[in-house]
Amino acid sequence: MQTGLKISAFAVGLAAAFGSAYAVGDALDPAVAPKETARNDGHGAKDHPAAEESAAEEGAGKGSELPGGLQVSDGGFTLDLGTERVEAGEPAELRFAVVDEDTSRNVTAFGREHGKELHLIVASNDLTTYRHLHPVRAADGTWSAPVELPEAGGYRVFADFTPDVKNAEGVTLGADLAVSGDARPEPLPREQRTVTVDGYEVTLDGALRPGSGSELKLALEKDGRPVTDLQPYLGAYGHLVALRAGDLAYLHVHPNGEPGDGRTKPGPEVSFTATAPSKGAYRLFLDFRHEGKVRTAAFTVHAGGAAPEKSAPEHGESAGHGH
Repeated sequence: MQTGLKISAFAVGLAAAFGSAYAVGDALDPAVAPKETARNDGHGAKDHPAAEESAAEEGAGKGSELPGGLQVSDGGFTLDLGTERVEAGEPAELRFAVVDEDTSRNVTAFGREHGKELHLIVASNDLTTYRHLHPVRAADGTWSAPVELPEAGGYRVFADFTPDVKNAEGVTLGADLAVSGDARPEPLPREQRTVTVDGYEVTLDGALRPGSGSELKLALEKDGRPVTDLQPYLGAYGHLVALRAGDLAYLHVHPNGEPGDGRTKPGPEVSFTATAPSKGAYRLFLDFRHEGKVRTAAFTVHAGGAAPEKSAPEHGESAGHGH
């Protein structure tokens, strides 16, 4: 999506760079993409509050109870982000690898979810810019994806994948990315229940609760009429990512039902079940495909607080996608 949004000013450095390789495996989707079966109401986040400092010290080890995306190493794997920084508003390429801590080698075998081996999310630290990318993997296990980020500041890069080993669980690793330029921090967008994206009115119903699963329903209208012909988007009618404000803890949730199951309709509602790891403010990003194009609607919600009244549609609440 083309919407340009403001981002925050936390600039941070990353891991050492590594060389390029020939691309094999998944090709970049002409739009962008989501995932498959839910685990514990969300992929990449455990159903527990954020751990105490003692647990954080153990974060690099296996079996961490921290929410997904807070650590560069978890579950025996490390995200080696080879792109230290990019220039604001300029086309760039993100290069990275997932390293097996036991062998110190790049992982080359992944389970496929929603037709992809790995999903790459890039979000600004203030949660006003969001990109869902689909990188290509080279034979040596290095990945690359083109991206253009609108303005300077700090970003978080999330690699969401499942290793192709028996009984493997999904892993979400996170690393920081600096975008050079004149950074202008923005506050978290206000909480509201209806947003407008490219002429689509998207309304959120339900509350995000800490420590327990709850249903979130998102209804879509266009030109005042319910959208009843949503198109499958990597095996689903919608894809939802939630990021916690402050530390960008990652909660990847999935829709209740899928196309072709005999009970899930292609709109106007898409239903999800999600569990927040703690109280606090979150930013929700809904991807949906209609008339051959993927769009993203973004919402601010507060887990553990009172649900706000529905407000009038507000333009500009789209986070956008990048290719």
